[in-house]
Amino acid sequence: MRDILPERPPGTGEPHTGAADTGKAAATDTNTGTNTGTDTGTDTGTAPAAATAAPVPAPERPARGWLRRGGRAGWPRTLLAVVGGLVLWLAFPPADLTPLVFPGVALLTLATHGMPARTGAWLGLVAGLVFFVPVLEGLVVIGTDAWLLLAAVQALYFVPMGAGVALVTRLPAWPVWVAALWVAEELVRGRVPFGGFPWARLAFSQTATPLTPYASLGGAPLVSFVTALAGALLAYGTVAVLRARHREDAAARTWAAVLRASARPVAVAVAATAALIGGGLAIPTPSAGRPVTVAVIQGNVPRLGMDFNAQRKAVLDNHVRVTYELAERVRAGEVARPELVVWPENASDLDPYAEPDARAAIDGAVRAIGVPVLVGALTDTPDGSQVENRGIVWDPVRGPGDYYVKRHPVPFGEYLPFRGVLTKLITRFERIPRDFAHGTRDPVMRLGPATIGDVICFEVAYDAEVRDAADGELVVVQTNNATYGRTSLPPQQIAMSRLRAVEHGRTILVAATSGISAIVAPDGRMIDKSGEFVPDIQVASVPARTTRTIAGRAGAVPEWALAALGAGAAAVALWLTRRGAVAGGNAFTGRKNEGN
Repeated sequence: MRDILPERPPGTGEPHTGAADTGKAAATDTNTGTNTGTDTGTDTGTAPAAATAAPVPAPERPARGWLRRGGRAGWPRTLLAVVGGLVLWLAFPPADLTPLVFPGVALLTLATHGMPARTGAWLGLVAGLVFFVPVLEGLVVIGTDAWLLLAAVQALYFVPMGAGVALVTRLPAWPVWVAALWVAEELVRGRVPFGGFPWARLAFSQTATPLTPYASLGGAPLVSFVTALAGALLAYGTVAVLRARHREDAAARTWAAVLRASARPVAVAVAATAALIGGGLAIPTPSAGRPVTVAVIQGNVPRLGMDFNAQRKAVLDNHVRVTYELAERVRAGEVARPELVVWPENASDLDPYAEPDARAAIDGAVRAIGVPVLVGALTDTPDGSQVENRGIVWDPVRGPGDYYVKRHPVPFGEYLPFRGVLTKLITRFERIPRDFAHGTRDPVMRLGPATIGDVICFEVAYDAEVRDAADGELVVVQTNNATYGRTSLPPQQIAMSRLRAVEHGRTILVAATSGISAIVAPDGRMIDKSGEFVPDIQVASVPARTTRTIAGRAGAVPEWALAALGAGAAAVALWLTRRGAVAGGNAFTGRKNEGN
């Protein structure tokens, strides 16, 4: 079939109007050359229309016709978007087939290439749904409705991106503008609403690849940009080959002729991709620093799922017991004596300031190991109206001291927007009897011989929170993944920690109640890693570093600059299209489509 991906499938054009159709019917029949005018007195040599007209078929139901055509884009393009979303998902943990991110981006780009903006928006939604539903499957433990609702909301951010890609592919150098639009999508998704949800960014699929070192220059946004650019370049080369394949001259459609005709754009795509990979490999990722011996404790939980913490004292006792075990192993000479110890988030859900037994248990464990311990605990606010998710520096002599309060609690998980309305509609929200407070304290604290920047749980996905924590010599991620154990979310969180290590040139200590705990070197290497739902002790000598990376000093500037580049390109393409200076069309045959 010559036009393998038509720009507008049959039956999806402008709606017919009686006047227009009548006027066209009165014109010359372009198929027969016979005058079909209304002068019935002229002998046309044909039988009367009433005698020869074929039976008129019954009108097709709109929904059935829409499904038969594959929506406004047609089945070929819709299927490209579906496959693109699935392939993109496989690039993320736990499948971790990282090279698939490039064909994933390429397929979505090919599906929307040159289409009207509305069609691009539809294809973006299709790809977004197919991508986010499986990549967020770990949320199914909260409830199937919550999982699918969040996936649908996340997919909505692909709608303006799909429209934008459809527009900018009409411009010269369009792979650059496509890549910038991915950054713009992630910028908005990571901030709006309620502080955003920046999970499953393209950068988080590239945590141990030649593109990872770009994080030290421009952070996660730059990694997303170069990842999307490589995928868009793959689409650029594919478009060149397919256009050459569908030239009008049949003799020019041999593969030898096709390769000759598309050689230049394909060479550009290959050279640019090689430059991206070579550039990443050339970026240094220093890992030297003052050695500090650290220990990460994973005490485990008595049960998994939503009710993992029903036995709050058992969770605390597990972490106390494993810390005593570490002290015994140090005395026996089995492991080096740590200079600091990290417990996970929710290691104590009994408020140690208000519960004497909890305070005594923690204090005993800290004294046994004899060095400061960062303790994850839930505490009441002074007025008792909210809960604080704290990381507390616990000294073996002075007891609890400095602390950090999680600044970015999870909406609908740790605090409830529109509480008065939602609790009446959804009884499950009764599981959140009080909101978690939004912390305002500096995440950097002294823990023994080093300064540490504390990041709690999902905060590792947010650029600003990690950037502030990177002012410390070490970065700590205290997390509690028991609710999401044995799903895709814990390995995805570890992948984020690996990227953050390179982004800021810091050792990352990940302490999880039930796994996955890890120690990550500043260059992203895994020094140690635990299993899930087992007690674990990790001890290692790691570099404490003070030098800031370019990404750390630049802050959010690269992200905003790249997002503005993408949005600006889309605006220019829209303006030029409305003026008629550029036109969309079939990406593969070059046929024009003026619609938007």
